[in-house]
Amino acid sequence: MPLLNIVTYPDEFLRQPVKPVKNIDGTTQKMVEDMSYTMYNSKGVGLAAIQVGFDKSLIIFDVSPGEEKRSFQVLINPKIIESNGRIISEKEGCLSVPDLKADVKRAKSILVEGFDREGKPMRIDAEGYLAIVLQHEIDHLNGILFIDHISALKRELYKRRIKKQLRK
Repeated sequence: MPLLNIVTYPDEFLRQPVKPVKNIDGTTQKMVEDMSYTMYNSKGVGLAAIQVGFDKSLIIFDVSPGEEKRSFQVLINPKIIESNGRIISEKEGCLSVPDLKADVKRAKSILVEGFDREGKPMRIDAEGYLAIVLQHEIDHLNGILFIDHISALKRELYKRRIKKQLRK
């Protein structure tokens, strides 16, 4: 399986809203497999298709602890239907925003609807860590990065650091 390149900030591709998946076919299944390989090899817990160059409404995630209990899930065309409460996601990070961890305000619980990799409707009632991961990945599908949820000062400092690195 190929290891896909992860698109990183400040690439503008990450800022575009994605298109819905219309057909769940062999191409979609291959994309899911390649994404899971990339996510695990990058030590991530979630990955949106846009992060690896696919302009599609698809996320994968695995919040199970440890390698022996891998249980990645696929959500196609996910939508947050309800959100309740507030929680601080401490030291949230992102494969597309390297070398930054920050506290982010998220909903404590959410209800998400979408489709599994076979095209069957799914509903996930998520709380805590799973809710945080789902919100983070669904944000990607809408062109939103977790740095959009942090203070303007922290965001500006990160932008400056990245621009400086890119000049080298």
